[in-house]
This record gives sequence, C-alpha cells and structure tokens, in this order.
Amino acid sequence: MAPTARPTVAQPLSPHLQIYRWTWTMAMSVFHRITGTALYCGTALVAIWLVSLASGPAAYSYVAWFFGSLIGRLILFAYTWVLMHHMLGGLRHLVWDTGVGFDREKRLSMARLTLVGSIALTIVIWAVALLVR
Repeated sequence: MAPTARPTVAQPLSPHLQIYRWTWTMAMSVFHRITGTALYCGTALVAIWLVSLASGPAAYSYVAWFFGSLIGRLILFAYTWVLMHHMLGGLRHLVWDTGVGFDREKRLSMARLTLVGSIALTIVIWAVALLVR
C-alpha cells in the first residue's frame, strides 16, 4: 500500500525582532548583554594595570601614560558607564526576581532609570575623581 501524501499546512512562524515593536525594556535587555560582554574587555584593562604595577615603575609609566591620554580617559569613561549600566540592569533584574515591578508603568520607568541612572552615576564618579585629584 502506497503512503498517502499529507496536505500541506502553513506552520506558524516564530516571532522575530521584525515583528515586535522596539520597547525600552527590550533595549535595556540588549544593552545589559552588551555591557556584560564589554566588562570582559574592561577586566583585561584592570589586569593590564595590575600587571604593570607588579612589573615596576618602567612598565607602570607606559600604562599610566596611556590611561592619562585622551584616548585612555575616554576608554576609562566608557568603562565606568558600562560598569554602572550593567550594575543597575542587574539590580533591575534582582527587583524582578522578587516578583515586583512587572506592571507596564514600573517596567518602563525602571528601564529608563537604568539608562539615566548609569549616565548620572558615571558623571558623578568622574566629577568626584577630578575634584579629588
């Protein structure tokens, strides 16, 4: 007996980014993943700085010169923002783990505060660092 052909049925497609409307919480989720990845590069910078300290004054002078240059300071400023943004994103997720903040208004305000707070904290940290210097 020959197998009978099954009728072709249109299968539902899995939702994709082109279907969803871009939201604050989606953007902050993407930024949280990006900043988490960027922290690996920042950790390498900290390791380079520590190794230069352990290697003596000559090695440290090169690293201190680089981090004191305009490019070095921009990298450190960006690393500070990455660290603050990832920290606040982690705190947002910690709050969600308690079951709080899932209504629309709180989700939106927490996502916005993650971005605004990370920028504000970065500016405060650098202002204090420059004043102490």
